[in-house]
Order: sequence, then structure tokens, then C-alpha cells
Amino acid sequence: MSDLSVVIPTLGRRPALARALARLRGQPHLGEVLLVADAAADHLALARAWEAARLPGRLLRAGRAGASAARNAGWRAARGSVVVFLDDDVLVEVGALGVHARAHAEHPEEADAVLGAVRWADGLRVTAFMRWVERGLQFDFAALAPGQVTGWWHFYTAHASVKRSLLARAGGFDEEGLPFGYEDLDVAKRMAEAGGLRLRHLPAARAEHEHAMTLEGWRAQVARIAWSERRFVARHPEVTPFFHDRFSAVTGPPPRGRAARMVDLVPARLPGLGPRVHAAAGAYWEHELARAFLAAWEAAAGEHPGPPPRPEPVAAPG
Repeated sequence: MSDLSVVIPTLGRRPALARALARLRGQPHLGEVLLVADAAADHLALARAWEAARLPGRLLRAGRAGASAARNAGWRAARGSVVVFLDDDVLVEVGALGVHARAHAEHPEEADAVLGAVRWADGLRVTAFMRWVERGLQFDFAALAPGQVTGWWHFYTAHASVKRSLLARAGGFDEEGLPFGYEDLDVAKRMAEAGGLRLRHLPAARAEHEHAMTLEGWRAQVARIAWSERRFVARHPEVTPFFHDRFSAVTGPPPRGRAARMVDLVPARLPGLGPRVHAAAGAYWEHELARAFLAAWEAAAGEHPGPPPRPEPVAAPG
């Protein structure tokens, strides 16, 4: 199967977007790239980036703001029977698309989908906070074995592929109810209900995530997550609110943060001191994010919460 359509929603992140597009150039099994500008993005700047990329495909513009609308515009315009979703700061490695193509050829049923791998980009300085975030907050790849078939809750559109017909059967992403945040899990759950979803984790489909993360950025992130999770579980009351349950369990006085300030200077494997410093830093980060999340959760109370905090374009280190 060689008709892969790659869909990338973007707010105009640069220079990460340029590098993400460059990684696709010359990849075997690439049918087309559909770069979809958010309704609020600088379309002229994106047009220049797209022209410089010299890729087969099209630059589109979403009709409304949000990742849901951008992804919908992309997959609905796709010519391929398989859609590969990537974030605009995810750089696929050589051969990654081939893994997707072969998996869909071997498993041609509509329900079969692929979850690729995402790791920190080689050019990033990966901090202790970033290592902490990757253990269940950002993604949960550590919980998955190679080749494992997992559930809809692991459908990370940062790097995943699915049959276009299954997206159509489920009705696509919810542009109004979940414009960004939980939109991928919502569509995955509806795909599972509509036609079944067998999501196979294939870490041989490798990609790099070129996005440095900080505690300050994650405070804003969890505020958006709180709004989206509250709306998601109201729509799907049988689903346990993961972040709410996690952060509600945080008790006790908040740590002072001294360990968090020194954690990058202390190796985690340093006998005695290392584990204590990293554990104390993790406790501080957990308290800080819990406070931000729970405040946003309460602010989103009500049958019809207002729009979520809007994510802003972020330039990756470059």
C-alpha cells in the first residue's frame, strides 16, 4: 500500500515546521502531504514554507480555529485510503512511513490502525522535567510493548495512521465540542464504537518531537486539558477522568521547589542523593500542575463551559 496521505495541522510553528516538512521529502510510500493552516495562522508565511518544502500535496486552510477543524479539512481532502496524522513539530525518521504502509497492507481491515513512536529530538536539551512529563503525562509509550494492540485511549495524533473510511464512519473530529484537547481520544472512541479500532503500536515507525517543555508551559497546558477533559467525560460518563483523578489525589503541603531547581545538576542514578532529589522534584511539579489543573477544572464547571484557553503558536528551539 503506497497511497499514504500525511495530514499536518499547524499554527505556523517555525523552524520546527520547516524541518518536519523536510523530513518527509523523498520518503518512500508518501503519496501526498496535506498541510492544514489553522484559521488563525499566518497563511502567507505558511504558503512560503510550503513552497520551499517542495512536497507532493496541498496547503489547505481550516474553516474554523482548532486542531479538530484542521485535521478534518486534511483527511477529507485526502486521496489516500490511509491517513497518517503528524503534529507540526514531529519529525519522522527515514523508513517510518514504510512501517505504516506495510502494516496497513498486512492488516487491510478498516479497524486496523497504527501508533508510531515519538521520542525527544536529538537537538533538544532534554531536562529532568521533560523526562518526568514523558512518563504518562505527555504520552504513555512506556506502557506499550512493540506490536501490542491497544485501545482507543492511546490514539495519539502526534504520530498515528488510520483508514480514511473509519474516520468517515465515525464522523471525523468534533470541531465545535472539542476544538483542541481530547479531540483525538474522542474521535478514537467513536471509531471504536462505529467500526472497531485495533490500534497496533509499532515503535519501528520512529519520529522525533522537537518541542522543549517547561513547567510554566505545562501549567498553561493542564488548564486547557482540564477544560477538554471535563467536556470529554461529560460526553462519555463511562470514562474515568484520568487527569482529574490523578491531580485530585495530590495531598499535603506543597514542596518548596528547591529540588526542582537543582535536579538537572544531580544525576538520577547518583547513589543516595539522586533518587531523593528527583523524587522531590517530581512531587513539586505534581503539586504545581495539580493546582493549575484543579483551578481550571472548577472554572470550567457548568453544563456549557466557555471556550478553552487558546494555544498560541510556539517556536521550537532552532
